[in-house]
Amino acid sequence: MLNTDIEASHGNYSMIPVDDIRPNPFQPRHIFNQDKLEELAQSITRSGIYQPLVLRKPISSVERYEIIAGERRFRASLLAGLKEVPAVIRNFSDEATMEAAIVENLQREDLSPLEEAEAYASLMQELNLTQNQVSERLGKSRPYIANYLRLLGLPVRVKEMLQKGALSMGQARTLLGLKDPKKLEKLATKTLTDGLTVRQLEEIVNQMNAKDKKKAKKVSHETAKSPFIKEIESQLQEKLGAKATVMYNAKQKGKIEINYDSVDELDRILEILNISLD
Repeated sequence: MLNTDIEASHGNYSMIPVDDIRPNPFQPRHIFNQDKLEELAQSITRSGIYQPLVLRKPISSVERYEIIAGERRFRASLLAGLKEVPAVIRNFSDEATMEAAIVENLQREDLSPLEEAEAYASLMQELNLTQNQVSERLGKSRPYIANYLRLLGLPVRVKEMLQKGALSMGQARTLLGLKDPKKLEKLATKTLTDGLTVRQLEEIVNQMNAKDKKKAKKVSHETAKSPFIKEIESQLQEKLGAKATVMYNAKQKGKIEINYDSVDELDRILEILNISLD
């Protein structure tokens, strides 16, 4: 039933059997809060549907009406046991149906960050749009669209954390700043376990990136060593029985670094070098 206060403003609505309606395949919302659906169902039972659904006219006699706007009302109506619902029928193309469904949900502003990101990606893929074109159509800035699209690059388990609301949009974006993606999932878990704030997470990401950069630089330097230097290192390690590294700069100045694991090993190395502390 349609609320009589609203009926006058929707004089062209029709009563459509719920069995003749199907969800929109382009619906960006994947999760519908069951408690809120039940609340809406109770409201519909008491007062009726205040706003008709918007449906796409079937393409053929064997097709069903497709929801363009109002899937929450449709689901709640099923819970309320309605056999038919009020709806406005529109002739929409696939492109218009998809865009209308996504825009209608985005305007409600209660999509999860991941659902919003997938909605933008769907618009780009299905309608062959660029980020700039999506930005213009939806009235969002291009960096805003780009930041959401980056979320799709998160590992599956981290996406699940974001989808459930365990991770915030700010935390997810900070995690994406980690240079080594192999460490991302572990850091996401630590974020939840330790209750890290975005600011704390930013500091950890910066420290990890700096450490990885230093390590990469060292590896690069090791790779660039001449066969002569590598041979010196090899002979030192053979003589001392410990890891030895020869480091140098562009001016050919440097140092020799000898690693040891205990005081006893240090004493052994000093004896080989004929160094006495007596």
